[in-house]
This record gives sequence, structure tokens and C-alpha cells, in this order.
Amino acid sequence: MAILVDENTKVLVQGITGGFGGRHAGLSLDYGTQLVAGVTPGKGGQFFEHNGAKVPIFDTVAEAAKETGATASAIFVPPPFAADAILEAVDAELELAVAITEGIPVMDMMKVKSIMAEGCKTRLIGPNCPGLVTPGHGEGSHGGCRIGIAPGHIHKRGKVGIVSRSGTLTYEAVWQVSQVGEGQSTCVGIGGDPINGTSHLDIVKMFNDDEETEAIILIGEIGGDAEVEAGRWIKDNCKKPVAAFIAGATAPPGRRMGHAGAIVGGEDDTAQAKKRILAECGLVVAETPADMGRSLMEAWGK
Repeated sequence: MAILVDENTKVLVQGITGGFGGRHAGLSLDYGTQLVAGVTPGKGGQFFEHNGAKVPIFDTVAEAAKETGATASAIFVPPPFAADAILEAVDAELELAVAITEGIPVMDMMKVKSIMAEGCKTRLIGPNCPGLVTPGHGEGSHGGCRIGIAPGHIHKRGKVGIVSRSGTLTYEAVWQVSQVGEGQSTCVGIGGDPINGTSHLDIVKMFNDDEETEAIILIGEIGGDAEVEAGRWIKDNCKKPVAAFIAGATAPPGRRMGHAGAIVGGEDDTAQAKKRILAECGLVVAETPADMGRSLMEAWGK
């Protein structure tokens, strides 16, 4: 089953004619993603061409969705315009919008969150995120769905769900899961910004309900209380083993780190406090990124 996307998901790319968006649109096509449309205002009627594929470009998301049946969007739009791009996907009532863009102004995201709170049909992943991958069943896991910038070739289909604030640690967890002989159901990078669309808890609940997912890796960072919120829910409700890693153990107190959301604000915001609370909630907590695969197998009893 997997969550959010699978090999049948039809995807459009907002910003497909930009260098970054175009490059990753091509990689998604190579992976086997059903990338059916691109959107760049003023370039409707043109095509994005890659290795023999011709993807039609539309002026608006609504037009692209209507003509192609796309239900998910990858957003590679520059920061000053990215919030409007998210809202365009919302107005078109897409099921999923994945905002890869980093550096969207906080006030813009406050506006987006306010609008999306009013009976919105669209789920937002990100912004400032690597996106998500549901590996396929084919050779090299091709034939699945890749939305965003994750390296598709390291994924393989399996039973471990991964949710992370960090992009690079998502890839490290994927690699370690594959190295211990397991695979992934879906991998979701939720992004590191302080205002995002989907939380650790949201994804953990989906994994808990997913028949294919048998174990979960949760990767967090200093700043905020999202990981603690998820851990306490896991303690009382989750039916599946969970391993965790919290980045930022050596961060100076109160210091803004690489991610916009990584600002220590109180006693429970530090890496050590989060690790302690998650362990108390029954999660197996890895001490270093290199231990994530081992911690998963310990939690899983394998």
C-alpha cells in the first residue's frame, strides 16, 4: 500500500522550466514516476522533453490537473513566488502539494497555513524539504513514485516507513535500511522550516494505519516539540516498533542552526531532552546517524 503516493500517482511539476525543477523532473521520469504535466505561466503549449518523453506544459495548475488528471504537485518555484504556487495547488484542489523550495518568508507561510486551515482538501509536505519516495517493485525499485530531490536509486521496496526533518539524514536512513536487508514502504522528508504543512505525528499516524509498513524510523532535530508530540502519541497508540535519531546534540544552546526550524527554545527542545523523552516513550534511540539501521533492527526484534 504505502502512504500518500504510489506508482499510480499522477504528478505535475510547478517550475518545470527552471534549471532545478527541470533537472529533478527528469530524474523523476527516469525513476518511473508518472510525471504527466509541467506548469510555468506564459509557457503553456510547450513541452518538457527528457530522454524521449514529452511532458506538456500548462499556464496554470488547474488547467494541468483538468487535462491530465494530476493529483500531486512538486513545487520548484523561487521563494518570493512559492507561497502563491502552493495556494494555486490548493485552489486546484490537488490531493498533495510538495514544496521543495527553501527560504520562503515566514509571513508568507503563515498566510498559507491560515488559508489551508479552512476545510482544505490539499495536504502540504514541506516547504524546505526533499520530498517523498514510494519505491517501486521493479528492478532498482523503479516504477514507484519520486516527488522532489531524493536520490531514487538507493531506495528499494519494503516494510520500513521513514519520516524526517532532515533531507540528508533521510537518505542516510534509507541507505542503512537497505544495507541491513530491508526496504522502505514510503520515505517522507517533512522539511525543517518552523511553519510546515505536515508534522512527524501526521506521518507516523499514516504509517501506523498502513498495512505494508511494519516498522518506522523517526528522524528529528533540536528546536520545537514535534518529535516529543509524536513520541508521546506513539507510546499510547502506535502498534509498530519505532527507532529514532535526534540531530543537534553538539549544538550550542540557543544557537540558530542550518535549518530555519532548528532554534532551541526551552529545556525540552534540546537533543538530549528529546532523546530522553523518546526513550521513555519506548522508542529505540540511535546515538549517532550511523546507528539508525542497528536501532531499527533492535526495535523490530530482528
